[in-house]
Amino acid sequence: PTGDTGQLDADLRNRTARSAIMIRKATEKDIPAAMELFTAAKSIMRSDGNSAQWGDGYPDAGIVRTDISMGGAHIIEQDGKPVAYFALLPSPEPTYSSIDGKWLDDSSPYHVIHRIASIPESHGVFRRIIEYALSVSGNLRIDTHRDNRIMRRLIEKAGFSHCGVIVLADGSERLAYQKITQR
Repeated sequence: PTGDTGQLDADLRNRTARSAIMIRKATEKDIPAAMELFTAAKSIMRSDGNSAQWGDGYPDAGIVRTDISMGGAHIIEQDGKPVAYFALLPSPEPTYSSIDGKWLDDSSPYHVIHRIASIPESHGVFRRIIEYALSVSGNLRIDTHRDNRIMRRLIEKAGFSHCGVIVLADGSERLAYQKITQR
């Protein structure tokens, strides 16, 4: 059978354009969407047995405002709709100053990825976040709750090294990871 491959190619391009994914800086107008994304992420965590992370109203609108003021709040849109939120913030991160373990490199500036949240229907979000973050910095750090099996698997799959355990201001522990692509 013969087909119009030109038309098939055009259809594929149109489908790809319609499902375009874009990462952009978040603004104050994005706070309600970020809050909805956090609610969706909490639901995902709870359904996977992670009942302890992100409790007691965390993260809240004030934290998103702080991320925005630091220039680190980001929204991922698909088809013009917010599907994910993350913060990419420059060092230093105060909770990373002490680690039960050892960072891969403790002398260079780094960026931290915090507060990743997405809707359940989105796929490939973490990979896109890491690609974006690596375009900003070749030295990345991230942490997650011990019970967050989904995030731990994604972090390890992305090539981060487990460096140890950090303690947050509230006294809770997080597993800490680092990825360096520059030397």
